Amino acid sequence: MNMRALMLSAALCAACSFSALAAETDFLQCASRLNDSERLKCYDDLASARQRESQPSPAISDAAQSTNTLPTLAEEPAAESERPVRKERSWLTRAWNLDGGARGGGAQLTPLRPYRTSYLIVRASDRRNNRPTSSSTGFPTVAPLDLDALETKFQFSFKAEIMNYRHIDWMGFKDFRLWGAYTQQSNWQAFNARNSAPFRETNYEPELIATFGTGNRVGGPKVVNLGLVHQSNGKGATDSRSWNRIYLQSGWEWERNISLMARVWWRIPERLVSDDNPDISDYVGRADAVIRWDPSRSQSVSLLLRNNLSMGANRGFVQLDWTTPIFIGKSAKLHAQITSGYGESLIDYNHRQTTFGLGVSFREW
Repeated sequence: MNMRALMLSAALCAACSFSALAAETDFLQCASRLNDSERLKCYDDLASARQRESQPSPAISDAAQSTNTLPTLAEEPAAESERPVRKERSWLTRAWNLDGGARGGGAQLTPLRPYRTSYLIVRASDRRNNRPTSSSTGFPTVAPLDLDALETKFQFSFKAEIMNYRHIDWMGFKDFRLWGAYTQQSNWQAFNARNSAPFRETNYEPELIATFGTGNRVGGPKVVNLGLVHQSNGKGATDSRSWNRIYLQSGWEWERNISLMARVWWRIPERLVSDDNPDISDYVGRADAVIRWDPSRSQSVSLLLRNNLSMGANRGFVQLDWTTPIFIGKSAKLHAQITSGYGESLIDYNHRQTTFGLGVSFREW
């Protein structure tokens, strides 16, 4: 028995003793009355007082009743169908954390998050580029490259918040975020054993992105991005390719599963003597748009359209990606990709080809 129980028992005993002593005193006073009628009346008054004291007060009775009453149906836990359902976040909201609902959101900065789709595919080209050229070099590679039409292509991409400001009201924008992003894409001649399976090319693309959320639910852009991006392949001599751009991008959304991200850019000029590819904008383009349809969280279809916006010599690029709900393990799903046009990679910026690839992509959000 603990100290609290001992103290409670002692208090109860003292209360009982005091009550018994008070009762004995009252009865002795009645017994001392000499007149029979007065003595009888004293006993009656004493009995009535004892009866009133023994009855619980209304407040105590109500409390006891509410405590002892069994819970009614209204007090039972709500049925599964009546529980509040968490609102599904659209792809555009998840991609740019527009509602601050991502893990580590709110006033805190988020950890590394997916940016573009990360995938690993095996793809075949209908017209492999055995002689990469550039207008800056003026001549092709001395000897044609011994390349396979079938190769492995993989991409990984991520971003992270550097800073965020929520609940602002500036020129119609409701919040602001600054992101650092990185995308790497590699083309690997994995089946070219005669040449020791070389990496044909790797493109490196770091970005700095300022995101402005508009708070629009229907009509008008939901997000506006202002970005600074560098892209290069890390090669030297005649195989070097690189450029720097500033872009403006807007995002719209319909029915929570259809989105459009449209972007235009301006290439930062370089000195002609050091420009690896002065005509890259005429081939890779000056604008692009990504239309995406997400029928479910496990399936998506996206279409990339890129164009040089030239009426005379119009050139472009199309890429269709489809991820299916056929899961491979716990983190990958089947991924199909078709591309056609110029600029499938930087070394191929002025080379036109069509490719088809099949492989796996990894969890986006």
